[in-house]
Amino acid sequence: MSDNLLEMKGITKAFPGVLALDQAHFSVKHGEVHALLGENGAGKSTLIKILSGAVERDEGEIWFDGRSYAHYSPHDAIQMGISVIYQEFNLIGKMSIEENIFLGKETRKGIFADKQAMFQKAREVFKPLAGDIDPSEKVSNLSVAYQQLVEISKAILNRAKLIVMDEPSAALSTRELDILYKLIQKLKSEGTSVIYISHRLEEVFEIADRVSVFRDGKFVDTKMVSDTNKEELISLMVGRKLSGKFPQNNQKSNEVILKVQGLTNHKLRDISFDLRRNEILGITGLVGAGRTELVRSIFGADPFIGDIYVKGVKADIRSPQDAIRYGISYLPEDRKTNGILLEMSVRFNMSIASIKKFARHGFVNQKMENKTVQKFVDAIRIKTPSLEQKSKNLSGGNQQKVILGKWLACESDIIIFDEPTRGIDVGAKQEIYSLMNQLVQEGKSIIIVSSELPEVIGMCDRVLVICNGMITAEFDKRELSQELILAKACSEGEPA
Repeated sequence: MSDNLLEMKGITKAFPGVLALDQAHFSVKHGEVHALLGENGAGKSTLIKILSGAVERDEGEIWFDGRSYAHYSPHDAIQMGISVIYQEFNLIGKMSIEENIFLGKETRKGIFADKQAMFQKAREVFKPLAGDIDPSEKVSNLSVAYQQLVEISKAILNRAKLIVMDEPSAALSTRELDILYKLIQKLKSEGTSVIYISHRLEEVFEIADRVSVFRDGKFVDTKMVSDTNKEELISLMVGRKLSGKFPQNNQKSNEVILKVQGLTNHKLRDISFDLRRNEILGITGLVGAGRTELVRSIFGADPFIGDIYVKGVKADIRSPQDAIRYGISYLPEDRKTNGILLEMSVRFNMSIASIKKFARHGFVNQKMENKTVQKFVDAIRIKTPSLEQKSKNLSGGNQQKVILGKWLACESDIIIFDEPTRGIDVGAKQEIYSLMNQLVQEGKSIIIVSSELPEVIGMCDRVLVICNGMITAEFDKRELSQELILAKACSEGEPA
């Protein structure tokens, strides 16, 4: 019997104008956790779609549990014992945990669904993962972490031999991460294999046995985790050495460009702070502390009471359109849902917020529009074959750049980044950091909301810490440390 549960050999897949995979190979042993790494566009997603039966390979062989498979569907893959948990969960929010777990495979008593049996089975499967949560609870009421556990429960119920987890930790808190890691170790101890895809290299060393790296559609190398290090994996991923250093902001100004006073709503309590020209201001805290609600309020997306001043003038901001008029832009945490229209072109996404600049007598001057968009595509180095490329075909880092380009075209002076590098590979992260630094050198002001403490400490001139809707601390760059930030992020005391 082979040590390998899965073997993929010589896998090739081409899309129009793109060779997504080029003679790639990948294997997973019985009962191992195998990390799969690579920059956006490396071919990881295509490989997993082929494994799941969602995409047909052009060339190559797939062996699973000792048997060769030429063609199979997603349904066949599940029957084989392959379950894939994507970043966008395949759940129905209005249905209960139990109903989601059994959707399409209901237990029956005669011609009727046996609700009692399904409820009991759902409790048996879900309880070891999530304690005493009621299986009749609606999925829409669950946190992202617990929705993920519902997906894993579905895989367990399907008797999955191999579970693929695509960026499972992207939206999880430290406590929720601990739950996920313990669950993965439990699955491994029971003989289930796991493919773990992540941009967080520290996770690889926490949970994986082996790690494989892809670059530009090709397999690069497989390493035992115990025999490698972070620097080597980064070098394999990007094909070059990265400095690992954050760019330093040498521009200083005392000019207050944004003043927030007494901002209060259902989540926030009496928030006040200033943002200066040429400054990168960080906002951090635990998940649910009110970080995103704060910047959404400043952008006019959430209602609030309180005062906002832009360049010394009291701003009447009740909608995003008002904020844009005052020169405020916002790159949201969930860019695929709220920041970019994936089915539309790069040109459309980058010009839509400033389309009035290109309109004359009700008609759009396409030559002027294209010239402006191309200027920003070149300036921030967006990798796209053309301005008419659909945004969904770009990597995560380039999608983030398209959203940034949209706001640069609006000539925004205040740019808010909410989790700017979530789901972005290490090479693209450094490009985003360099772009931020370039923007503040040019006189812009930036607010970064981030859960990544090294990012906050490395990039920000000042940091505000939020806990339970209040600012509990403000730190200058020279004072910053992860221990101080975490202590104040958990503080239940008086506001700073």
